[in-house]
Amino acid sequence: MSATLDNVRIVLVETSHPGNIGGAARAMKTMGLSRLWLVRPQRYPDPQAEWRAAGALDVLDAAVVVDTLDAALADCGLVVGTSTRQRRIPWPGVTARELPGRVAVEAGGRPTAVLFGREASGLSNDELRRCHLHLQIPANPVYPSLNVAMAVQVVCYELYQDLATRTEATAAADVWDRAPASVADVDAFYVHLERLLERVDFIDPANPGQVMTRFRRLFGRVRLDETEVAMLRGMLSEIERALSGTEHSGPK
Repeated sequence: MSATLDNVRIVLVETSHPGNIGGAARAMKTMGLSRLWLVRPQRYPDPQAEWRAAGALDVLDAAVVVDTLDAALADCGLVVGTSTRQRRIPWPGVTARELPGRVAVEAGGRPTAVLFGREASGLSNDELRRCHLHLQIPANPVYPSLNVAMAVQVVCYELYQDLATRTEATAAADVWDRAPASVADVDAFYVHLERLLERVDFIDPANPGQVMTRFRRLFGRVRLDETEVAMLRGMLSEIERALSGTEHSGPK
């Protein structure tokens, strides 16, 4: 199995039909992926999941079940959310065919999570704004909605076709000098930033508007690394200290 494929995490959010969980596991195994995470599945474990998984029970048995999306994403570096709808605030997008090139940048680093939402409603706006990229699968505009397991199959197929044959030399061209920041660290930065912006009256807590959503989009495009997040957090702390009228005790 490609080491890059092994670093891809398929995340199903609040799946209602266990058959789709089994179908997703089977789709993953046929394309060399094995990391399945389930966020609050409505029915799991379930015999229908095992029946649909067929020869992929090993993927199903190894699935990680968590109660929150935070738990599924905390250690990831890149988060991609599948969506069939355009949002009021446009977001960086990618097609399933373009996705492998973006995932290859993360090779050897933090896991990449690809999120698939609920059968009836997909991912919520709040969940989608947690993502660096929104992924759409081009389909018949008259009826563009794919079953969850089918969507997983399409994405896994495109990942396998590219990443399973990607050479070390190709991947080396994308090496960065620092590891990408984890989702948990970047989220902590957003909390810190919002707190400071409220303190200086840049954001009205009673009417915050889309300010933080747009900051998420901005920094999501930049793809912060560990050092950059630490620098930004340090900068915010120094500003808070200055606002409080206290002196910095460390080296200048």
